[in-house]
Amino acid sequence: MLPTQVYWEEGTIHRAAGNKLLEECKLLNGCETGQAKITKAYSLSCKHIIHTVGPIYTGGNKNEAQLLTNCYKNSIILAEKHKLRSIAFPNISTGIYGYPKIEAANIAVSTVKQQLLNCKYLEKVVFCVFDNENLELYKKLLK
Repeated sequence: MLPTQVYWEEGTIHRAAGNKLLEECKLLNGCETGQAKITKAYSLSCKHIIHTVGPIYTGGNKNEAQLLTNCYKNSIILAEKHKLRSIAFPNISTGIYGYPKIEAANIAVSTVKQQLLNCKYLEKVVFCVFDNENLELYKKLLK
């Protein structure tokens, strides 16, 4: 089942999940941009947290599109490996990392649709949006 709450920023997630999450994250030895790692969710209402690091947008000439694609792709591969039935994604990299919202939404939706073709367990994907602009973008792309 999906969590009843969505936590947006890493500090909030850690506060809500409790100290054991931080302890487990230290054992992960970081996470490269575009990669994904999984931990338990501890005090959260979901079972796992998939951590991914989106690219910092610097104009689009430093492989940002592929790195963002990899965030979604690798998260879904990891969810499938762990036989998760649902996953929720925020607008990866569109906040302080500056990725253009339209381009990021296109990458998110197209990558997820493509990856779902290979999924045996994953049944539900939720895009958790930050604002009305993103909401309208995703509504249009998901029609």
